[in-house]
Amino acid sequence: MTATAATLPATGTSGVAERRRPTRVRTLWLAAAVGLLAVAAMGSVWIGSRGVSLSDVWGALSGSDETLGEAAVTKRVPRTLLALIVGGALGVSGAAMQGVTRNPLADPGVLGINMGASLAVVIGIAYFGLVDPATYIWVAIAGAGVAAVFVYAVGSLGRSGATPLKLALAGAATSAAGTSFVVAIVLPRNNISDTVQAWQIGGVGGATFDKLGMVAPFLAVGFALCLASARGLNSIALGDEVAAGLGENVALTRAVAATGSVVLCGACTAVCGPIGFVGLVVPHACRLVVGPDYRWVLPLSALTGAALVTVSDTIGRFVAKPEEIDVGIVTALVGAPIFISIVRRQRVREL
Repeated sequence: MTATAATLPATGTSGVAERRRPTRVRTLWLAAAVGLLAVAAMGSVWIGSRGVSLSDVWGALSGSDETLGEAAVTKRVPRTLLALIVGGALGVSGAAMQGVTRNPLADPGVLGINMGASLAVVIGIAYFGLVDPATYIWVAIAGAGVAAVFVYAVGSLGRSGATPLKLALAGAATSAAGTSFVVAIVLPRNNISDTVQAWQIGGVGGATFDKLGMVAPFLAVGFALCLASARGLNSIALGDEVAAGLGENVALTRAVAATGSVVLCGACTAVCGPIGFVGLVVPHACRLVVGPDYRWVLPLSALTGAALVTVSDTIGRFVAKPEEIDVGIVTALVGAPIFISIVRRQRVREL
C-alpha cells in the first residue's frame, strides 16, 4: 500500500496532480476573459454591413428602433446573444468531452457528434415533416446521443479499449458517413435543399429572441451537468483506477459529464447548425493558462468559447460586407491549423 502510494503523483483535495497555477493568476485570466467577452459583444453589436453610431447603439438598447442604425442594432442584439451562449456551450462541451474520454482530440465535430445531430434533424425534416424549431432541439440531442454512443462503442473495440487514436478515427468515419447520408437525403428534395445546405454550414444569422428562449433551458441543463462533474473529471484525469481509489464513481461521473456535453452540442446544432473546432481549440488554450483543474477549465472555456464565436461572427460580417461569411467557416479556418498542431505535438496521447 505504501509503495503504491509513493508512486502516485501528489494530489490535492480535488484529485488533480499538483501542476497548478496560483489562484490569483487563474482569477486574473478569468477576469481577462470576461473583459474580452465584453469587448467582443460590443464589437458584434457595433460592427456590421451598416455603420452605426454610439447613439444608435444606446437608443436600440433602450428599446428604440426609429432610425436605420437603431433598427440594425436591434437585429444584431439577438445574434450577439446567440453567438455568446452557443460559443460558451461548445467550449464547455468540448472540455467535458476531453475529460470524459481523456482524449486531447475530443470535440463534438471531430468525434462526429455534431454530424449525428445534423443527420437526425435532416431525417426528421425529410421523412417526418419536422417543422417545429422546438422539436429540432429534442431530435438533435437524440441524434447527438446516438452518435456519441456509437463512436465510443466502435472506439472501444479491441484489447486496448477506447484509445484517443481509435476514438478520433471512429469519429472521423462517423462524420464522413453522416455527411454522405445527409447529401443523399437532401439531393432529391429540392424543397428542403436550400434550407438544409445553408444550415449545415453553421451560423448565427437567423437568431431571434424566440430561438434564444427555446434553447436556453437545454443549455442551462447542459452547463449544470458539466459543471457538476468538474471535480470528478479531475479524478478521472489521474486514471480510472486511481479515481476509484479516491472514492469517485467513475461510471456515474462519465455518464453525467457526457450527457451534459451531448445536450449542449445537440441544442447548439439544432439552432445554429454544426459549428466545428470551438470545443477542440478552446479547452487547450484554457489549460495552458489555468492548468488542468476542470473547476477552472470549464468556466474559462465557457467565456473563451463565447468570445471566439462572437469574434468569428463579427469577422465574417466585416470582411465580406455587404455579404457575410458564416461563423462555421471562420472557426474552421482558425481551428484546422491548431488541430494539426495539436496532433503533431501531442501525438494523440491521452490527457
